[in-house]
Amino acid sequence: MTARASIIPFRPRPRRAEKLISNGVLGMLLFVFVEVMLFAGFISAFVIIKSRAVGSVWPPPNQPRLPFEQTAVNTSALIASGIVLLIAHRLYQRGKESVGVLLALATVLGGVFVWLQGVEWVALIREGLTLTSSNYGALFYTIIGAHAAHAVVAICVLAWAWVRMMRGRLSREAMSTVSLFWYFVVLVWPFLYFQVYL
Repeated sequence: MTARASIIPFRPRPRRAEKLISNGVLGMLLFVFVEVMLFAGFISAFVIIKSRAVGSVWPPPNQPRLPFEQTAVNTSALIASGIVLLIAHRLYQRGKESVGVLLALATVLGGVFVWLQGVEWVALIREGLTLTSSNYGALFYTIIGAHAAHAVVAICVLAWAWVRMMRGRLSREAMSTVSLFWYFVVLVWPFLYFQVYL
């Protein structure tokens, strides 16, 4: 065997493609996409039923009106929470670890939103708006209740992220995943508010 025959040509190993997006963020994006479709279905049903109301009277005459002014206050707490989280998220991605106060504030503001919504629901139930009182009540509690359920779960996830951050165990990918969920809860709300309350 000649020396020439024993030489193996150099072939560089192909470089591994770097991940553009983490698995957690991708999973949350897919989840958010599905949830957007869910709420789009809810809003479509609401618009169709509202357009077919007897005599074009909506809400029905015997049902209480939704407190859109009070809910505007709730809405401002939720939007403020989203803005605070956005600031915390960006700072954390840049390597600033001391954003625990901002994350806690975003969580508390989200909790204020849910609590005020609960107070509103108690008042509406006392006034006679229930799941079985009319299509109006059924749609209201289904749509707004679904959002409230998402908000409660997202607040629990934000609290989990805060605990992990305080222990120095929150990765940037986890922060992005948690933040995406809360951004969805915050951004879908104005559409629900304008369609259902106004």
